[in-house]
Amino acid sequence: MKTSFSRISESSADDWKLIMNEQLRYISKLPDRILTHLELLRGDYGGFPIDRLEHCLQTANLAAEAGEDEEYIVCALLHDIGDTLGSANHADVSAAILQPFVSEANHWMIKHHAIFQGYNFFHLLGMDRNMRDQYRDCEHFDRTAKFIEMYDNPAFDNKAPKIPLASFEPMIRRVFCEPKNSMYKKAFGFE
Repeated sequence: MKTSFSRISESSADDWKLIMNEQLRYISKLPDRILTHLELLRGDYGGFPIDRLEHCLQTANLAAEAGEDEEYIVCALLHDIGDTLGSANHADVSAAILQPFVSEANHWMIKHHAIFQGYNFFHLLGMDRNMRDQYRDCEHFDRTAKFIEMYDNPAFDNKAPKIPLASFEPMIRRVFCEPKNSMYKKAFGFE
């Protein structure tokens, strides 16, 4: 079933009841779309020793082995999901996907992880490796530096055991089951 208005300004409360019901069904399938999108990273090496999906899986696995919480692990898994559509700003794309569902600290960490990872290689490209220092006074600086040092940076190991994406599927489903930070939260019935 669908509405029949030509302009949003012509819509009615009944139209929006129908639209919101459809939106809730669509939102409920977000974890499936995320899993499908992660699969797009399979086989994309971009010159690295492992493909982008394996890098994401290793990053998440390292976070899980260190005892990080589920939301953090999902952030680690999705930190590079933006590579497919945001090749020039992947961290921003990844953060935008995660933002409605994660804490402000985890969102900030993912949004800024690329500039923090740059500490490890920007100087090899003639860039300032200390670019991250502009955020030195931010409350999430140490958290993001730790994410890079402990999980993102060492997750390019072509000798590491392969981790199936399916092992993280339940976590993805739980983290993405209900938005925490969305202007539509009340409209969707999550308040």
